[in-house]
Amino acid sequence: MREKSKKQLPLMHLSSDHAQARELKLISRILAAEPTIAGLVHQDLCRGQSLRDTGANGMSAEQVLRAAIVKQMFGYSYELLPFHLMDSISLRAFCRIGIADKGFKKSALAKNIKRISPATWEQINRILVAHGNKEKVEKGRQVRIDCTVVESNIHPPTDATLLFDSVRVLARILDAIRQHGVNLCFTDHCRRAKRRMLAVQYAKKETQRVAAYRDLLKLAGKTVGYATAAIPLANGLPGLAGFGFYAELQRYINLARKVIAQTERRVLKGESVPAAEKIVSVFEPHTDIIVKDRRETYYGHKVCLCVGASNLITDCVITDGNPADTELTLSMLDRQCEIYGRYPLKVALDGGFASKANLAAAKERQIKDVCFAKKRGLEVEQMCRSQWVYNRLRRFRAGVESIISWIKRSLGFDRCTWKGQRSFGSYVWLSAVTANLITLARAKAV
Repeated sequence: MREKSKKQLPLMHLSSDHAQARELKLISRILAAEPTIAGLVHQDLCRGQSLRDTGANGMSAEQVLRAAIVKQMFGYSYELLPFHLMDSISLRAFCRIGIADKGFKKSALAKNIKRISPATWEQINRILVAHGNKEKVEKGRQVRIDCTVVESNIHPPTDATLLFDSVRVLARILDAIRQHGVNLCFTDHCRRAKRRMLAVQYAKKETQRVAAYRDLLKLAGKTVGYATAAIPLANGLPGLAGFGFYAELQRYINLARKVIAQTERRVLKGESVPAAEKIVSVFEPHTDIIVKDRRETYYGHKVCLCVGASNLITDCVITDGNPADTELTLSMLDRQCEIYGRYPLKVALDGGFASKANLAAAKERQIKDVCFAKKRGLEVEQMCRSQWVYNRLRRFRAGVESIISWIKRSLGFDRCTWKGQRSFGSYVWLSAVTANLITLARAKAV
C-alpha cells in the first residue's frame, strides 16, 4: 500500500546499512584497536597550552582525528563539514558525537585539525602499516616505488603577477594599520599596478612589455618603501595587533624584494634565474618548480610513494626541490628497513630510478629482485632471477599508477588547499593515512 505522506515519523533513527556506513564502522574499529594514535594527536593538541580542569569541554583528540579523516575522505570544505557531521547518523557515530551534543563550528574544526603536525601523521601512518602487518594485510615483502607531484594552491606564476601580488598585499596591510589609528601616509598603487600587469600580458611588442615591466617595478619599489617606513609605526601599536602587523610587513617586504630582484635579472638584464633561486608565490614561498619528464611544469612539491602489494602506502617522502629519482632510491629502501626491520625481497621501480650504482646497492641489501621499468643499459639477469620474474614485477609496478590516480581523484592528493609548508606536509600525510584506512577496511570486509 502506498500513502500520500508519512503520518508519523519514527522516534529513533536506525543506523544505516549502506556500504559506506559499513566501511566507516570498519575504519572506526581499526582506530579503536590502536589507542596510541589518539594519544599522539592529544599531545599535539595540548602542546604549548596549560591544562585546566575547568571551562567548556573542547573536542577530544579522537574526535579531531576522526573529523580530519571524514573531511579528507569525502572532500568536504570547512564550511560543509560541521553540517555533515551533525546531519549524518553514520558520521555522528564515527566521530563520537552524542545525541545531545551541539556539534562543532568550522573555526574549531579548522583550528584543531591544523594543530596535528606532519610528524604525528607520519607516526600514525607507521602505526597503521604495523597494524596491516599484524593482520597479515601487508607484510612488506614486495613493494613498488614511484614519484608524483602535489601542487600548491597558487595561480600559474609570472613576474608581472608576482609584482602585482606584492603591491596589493603590502597595500592591504598598510591600509589595515591606518585603520588602527596610525597616521600613515602612502599611495595605494593597486589599480595602476593591475593595469601594468595586464599590459605585460597582452603586449604585442617587446618594447611595450619592457616599458610596462619598468613601471610595474617602479610601483613595487615605492610600495616596499612605504611598508619599510611603516615598520616602526606598526611595532608601536599595543597588543597582539602591532606584533602581527610587524611580522607580516617583515615577511612580505622580504618576499617583494626578492620578486623585484628576480624580475630585474630576468627581464631587464636578460639573465636566466635558476629554479632554486626563484619565488613562484608570495603566499606559498615554499613552493618548488617541478619539471616532469621535460613535458609539463608543476608548482608544488615532489612526493615519493612506496606502495605494497595490498595497495597500502607504506611510506611517503616530501622532497626539497626537484631531485632526480636516482637520488631517492636508496633512501626509500632504507626507510623500508626502518619500518619493517628488514628490506623487501622484491622491489619494482619506475625507469627514472634506474642506475648501475642503485642496482648494486640494492643487491648489497639482500634484495633478490630489483625491477626498473626502463632498463637503462641494465640486463634482466642482473636485476631479476629470470625474465618471467622481471615481466611480473614490471606489471606489478604499473599498479602504483592506479593508486596515485585514485588518491588524486578521491582524496585531494592532486592539490594541497592548506596554507603554509607545515600544513602542506600535514595535508599530504592525511591523504596517505586516509587512503590506508580505506585499504585496511576493505581488506577486512573481504
